[in-house]
Amino acid sequence: MERNGLVRTKEGRSFLLPFILITSLFFLWGFAHSILDVLNKHFQDTMEITRTRSALIQAVVYGGYFIMALPAGNIIRRFGYRAGVLTGLVLYGVGALLFIPGGRIGSFEFFLFSLFVIGCGLTCLETAANPYVTVLGDPEGSERRLNLAQSFNGLGWICGPLVGGFFLFAGGGDVSTPYAIIGCIVLAVALVFARVKLPEIGDTPAPRMKEESTDSRGLWKEGTFTFGLVALFLYVAAQTGINSFFINYATETAGISAHEASVWLSFGGMGLFMAGRMGGSWLMRSVRAEKVLTACAIGAVASMAAVILLPGKAGWYGLLCCFLCESIMFPTIFALALRKTGSHTKRASSFLIMSIVGGAIAPILMGIIADTSSMAMGFSVPLVCFVVIAMYAYRYKAISL
Repeated sequence: MERNGLVRTKEGRSFLLPFILITSLFFLWGFAHSILDVLNKHFQDTMEITRTRSALIQAVVYGGYFIMALPAGNIIRRFGYRAGVLTGLVLYGVGALLFIPGGRIGSFEFFLFSLFVIGCGLTCLETAANPYVTVLGDPEGSERRLNLAQSFNGLGWICGPLVGGFFLFAGGGDVSTPYAIIGCIVLAVALVFARVKLPEIGDTPAPRMKEESTDSRGLWKEGTFTFGLVALFLYVAAQTGINSFFINYATETAGISAHEASVWLSFGGMGLFMAGRMGGSWLMRSVRAEKVLTACAIGAVASMAAVILLPGKAGWYGLLCCFLCESIMFPTIFALALRKTGSHTKRASSFLIMSIVGGAIAPILMGIIADTSSMAMGFSVPLVCFVVIAMYAYRYKAISL
């Protein structure tokens, strides 16, 4: 593929400006997700709650994806991608600002409600932005384009633990300030998007896509989409579980302090995560996306095996390595699942975003295992997830026929 084809159609139309604007949103929701991993440990310490109960932090955010995904899809289909973005930014900003009274009330349940509002906002953003990026150029470059945009999501994942670790572990446990700042920034971005007109692009089938019926049943007959839906559910489950208990694993198994672990999560884990997405986008110029996904899934399985069987430094290095292996999974699975949905792209995207509810389940399962067995054994949950993802990637060509 030619370099300038990444955000340009074969007819020569360029989508560089909307691509840049939409890509900025990937940073914002990456930050929102990654700061949860620090918040998890913070509430365990300050409110003296169990690891299972602290996992409700992830559960309410990712539960918002399940509840809000279809309404978000309806908003986008009726009013366009820009309306979906604006709805998401307003909900995100309001939810973040609710942490200001939450800090005064000091109620775990009120914080959960605030996070649920944020989760609903993130749902709208992801439902709009992910499929929008895939159609901003030549269909053949959709996986590369989404991986490149998701690289800036990785930058948000780096900043979240760094900011959260400073305020929550080194700054006296101030939970309101970081959310007040991000809330103001998000609402300012909403004002920018309110004044910018994004081009609406129809979901026309790519040349390699097969003809489909106009009813929704045609979508569920497409194996690459249905299996992709399961794979995406399991990936988000694995990623969220790993991030949620990264600091717990570091403090309990590798002998690292909570503040130091938050820095490791930021620059070590998320640094590898961002580098992997940028490298994956480059690699997919010459290697098919499903092959790259297969190799990464196998690497993630090996990494989780090391975390479980080799506690200590060896398991710690395996945990860090997993961030590199999992980096390309979300955008690649998302794009592969949409590859043959054709005129059903917006509806398919809503269901794929719903699958992010997997992030609400894995941390609770891992917390239960950790409370009854060991933190290392809790990582058996993402291990199983990566095995299934490897099967999807390996068999992608067969199920797409």
